[in-house]
Amino acid sequence: MNMESPSEGMRLRMFVWAASLALVFGGVVALVPSQHGPVVGPSVSRIIGRASLPASRLDVPWLSQSTSVDLASTSSVASLASLVVKRSTPVHLSIPAIGVSAPLVELGLSRNGSPQVPSSWYVPGWYKFGPAPGQLGSAVILGHVDSVAGPAVFDRLGSLKVGNRVVVKLKDGKTVYFSVIGLREYLKSRFPNRLVYGSRPYSALQLVTCGGAFDSRTGHYLSSIVVFTKQVKA
Repeated sequence: MNMESPSEGMRLRMFVWAASLALVFGGVVALVPSQHGPVVGPSVSRIIGRASLPASRLDVPWLSQSTSVDLASTSSVASLASLVVKRSTPVHLSIPAIGVSAPLVELGLSRNGSPQVPSSWYVPGWYKFGPAPGQLGSAVILGHVDSVAGPAVFDRLGSLKVGNRVVVKLKDGKTVYFSVIGLREYLKSRFPNRLVYGSRPYSALQLVTCGGAFDSRTGHYLSSIVVFTKQVKA
């Protein structure tokens, strides 16, 4: 039997952890719209959960697969719009169904124009150049899926189900509540920026992390997991 030496085994383990680092840091970069505006990406392969966005004029190619929301109902959209709050920095994220309770940091853009990523594996970040949670439009929170030490803050994001609650506390003392309306997995090469970061006539919150198959050759996950939510009453 041909067995590897201890040093060879150590090098292999170091390579795997280094690959994990690279995919986490590199994986979120492509998710933020470019300075020239968002690019539309097509719908992709795998539906993780049902998805129904309560708006009638969104570019959502897979929306017709769900019938749980009357998209023609303007009163439904108006009811959601009535829940909006003034802009305030989000400071804490809670997702009880998967045991997430973490402070939030603000994420902007780096000097080279790429988006910042959270510096901690266990602290997600809010993309501050978009709406804040509770405002009209799409707020976006990014988090790592794993680290050199194991699972990170959004490790179980893909296991959320439609109807699960997401709770965000704001700096001004208010708390805003969201309900999961869909989960999707997108190839990073086809990530639909407009769908994730685009305008909404109600308060939406998208949660994003890496996922899908892992390419050991490049050291990156090939896909992203996106959880879509809408604001609801407490």
